[in-house]
Amino acid sequence: MIELTFIGGAQTVTGSKHLLKTSRAAVLLDCGMFQGRRHESFEKNRNIPLDVTTLDAVVLSHAHIDHSGALPLLGLMGFGGPIYATPATRDLCAPMLLDAAMLQAADARHIARLIERGATDIEPVQPLYAEADVAAVLGQMVGLPYHRRQLVAPGVEVTFIEAGHVLGSAVVVIDVDDEGRKVRIAFTGDLGRHHLPILRDPEIPDGVDCLITESTYGDRLHAPVEQMGDELAAVVRRTCQRGGKIVIPSFALERAQELVYELKLLKQRAQIPSLPVYVDSPLTVKLTDIFRLHPECYDEATRALLHGQDSPFDFDRLTYVSAVEDSKAIDEEDRPSIIIAASGMCEGGRVLHHLRRTIGDSKNTVAIVGFQARHTLGRRLVERRREVPIFGVMHDLRAEVTVLNSFSAHADQKGLLDFADGVRERGRLGQIVLVHGEPPAQEALARELAARKFPPANIPGPGDRLTVRAGSPMAV
Repeated sequence: MIELTFIGGAQTVTGSKHLLKTSRAAVLLDCGMFQGRRHESFEKNRNIPLDVTTLDAVVLSHAHIDHSGALPLLGLMGFGGPIYATPATRDLCAPMLLDAAMLQAADARHIARLIERGATDIEPVQPLYAEADVAAVLGQMVGLPYHRRQLVAPGVEVTFIEAGHVLGSAVVVIDVDDEGRKVRIAFTGDLGRHHLPILRDPEIPDGVDCLITESTYGDRLHAPVEQMGDELAAVVRRTCQRGGKIVIPSFALERAQELVYELKLLKQRAQIPSLPVYVDSPLTVKLTDIFRLHPECYDEATRALLHGQDSPFDFDRLTYVSAVEDSKAIDEEDRPSIIIAASGMCEGGRVLHHLRRTIGDSKNTVAIVGFQARHTLGRRLVERRREVPIFGVMHDLRAEVTVLNSFSAHADQKGLLDFADGVRERGRLGQIVLVHGEPPAQEALARELAARKFPPANIPGPGDRLTVRAGSPMAV
């Protein structure tokens, strides 16, 4: 028996969790946090349908919270086994998970204060875990370099190859030997794009029987990577002409560093005015320091910058903000500026304070540079709702909202199809499973795969199971 159970990240883009079971072993692929409606997310995160007493190991594709954020909950449930990740992912998880614990505590305190002041339409919340729980789970993490094959459970070996999504991200290649039945599974985690700044391009695995692939953008195409700078420059110039501020909700991992790098290039080419740029996120400051420790993950152009002593993460009038007082001072300034702040889906962090101060004024701009899941504040901004809730209070949305999809670190439909083509050309692909996507995107991608004569794609829902079987060489 070689079976996959899809616990999270099934017909949704958050809460990635996929359980691989054999007659001898159980391995969890990713352990992400659900994000969205507060009460629904809390219930899903608190009640993970998994018997950790049978679990041999966890294998982590990358450090984003929707893939790693529930790891401390496994510890609270009694799991004490190894968690395998690339060295960069292991290092990134420390500040990422500690920040998640801190934000949960801060959110709970803020909601409690609102209730004390008389709010009747808000339910109290409790943090899912504390910093001590994070510390415990970090002690279980094992750094596994790219291209090194590792036995992680009886009959289950894992190899990480480059996914090109964020620093340390990996396509997980899993070789299973179960009572003489051998299969190779590839799990993309989040698959990156070619020619993105800083990172290397994704690698394609050989000899895969079953491909578990993300499908976030399975129904659309991105603007070319080469347009990233031009689109951002146009937003900056027109907002400056209005005398406004540009608020960019950004994932602290990778997206913030890409934005800083792109703004550096725009300033060097004089494509944008000389204005203050604030990276207002203590987490981003810590993650950027970790970036500097892992040049093995960089592409050639970024390594060349470092060899020339020209950091891709610094330039004139760029300020990394950590102190709360300095963060508050940004909103008091009456001049154009660029504010990059977490979180990327506007579900917590300092970006909420900046949005609260800016979205009511039409001279300002909110620039969305990443996918926004359903029921998040970020999705409501993308939909340009007339009013949006921030800290439980409705605010008028008058600021310009612009979506810069060229900044996405996820492969688009063409990228996903090309990756599947590459896997088929290099092996015996017999099964394709679409995860980490919303149903319209998954259905569109499944149709395109069928048109290219791939096996019918499986689109599992939460709790669905799939038997993995060995494939056979396919005609291309």
